[in-house]
Amino acid sequence: MKDIENPVLIPSGSMHLEGELLIPDNSKGVVLFAHGSGSSRFSPRNRYVAEVIREAKVGTLLFDLLTSGEESVDMFTGQLRFDIGLLTRRLEDATNWLLKIHEGHPVSVGYFGSSTGAAAALSAAAHFGNSIGAVISRGGRPDLAESELLRVTAPTLLIVGGLDDVVIKLNRGAMEWLKCEKKLAIVPGATHLFEEPGTLEQVAQLAADWFKKHL
Repeated sequence: MKDIENPVLIPSGSMHLEGELLIPDNSKGVVLFAHGSGSSRFSPRNRYVAEVIREAKVGTLLFDLLTSGEESVDMFTGQLRFDIGLLTRRLEDATNWLLKIHEGHPVSVGYFGSSTGAAAALSAAAHFGNSIGAVISRGGRPDLAESELLRVTAPTLLIVGGLDDVVIKLNRGAMEWLKCEKKLAIVPGATHLFEEPGTLEQVAQLAADWFKKHL
């Protein structure tokens, strides 16, 4: 692939989702980011991780699972962020769009999900089967996709902060359900958002290495 850096509009039902597709030269694949509510494609955390992934010669598609209007409503109700069915459908629409624009030039696809977006990533990976090359959950809620975990075939890395006790427990439970190649990585001294010095850098390097290996 040649270098691509494009703002994109991804069709999903009657609306379009805004995103940013960046594919470095000689890319090994493309990672779609599925973030939780309160975050966006402009999130400094997501953009930093995406940059490190691209340095490993893997493309990234940062996009918003919710429209700006939906996000505004969700900030008050908190309902849409837990609508895993909706988030999964949006991620599947983005995946199908990406595969369509690369029709004739097969592309290896990965998912990087955080918070409830991780549940959507795992659910979509279960639906797409071998079409998904790798999945990463960062501080994710894989328990919200429990009914789908047995069907995930993509190598899956669950990354959790060492101080995020409740989420560690939920991710350990998910490890029991996953039957694919899997790994639980606990980042010492990190809380849920990996805001402590050096912790997000560890997340980014773990992600880059995982996608470089499996895509």
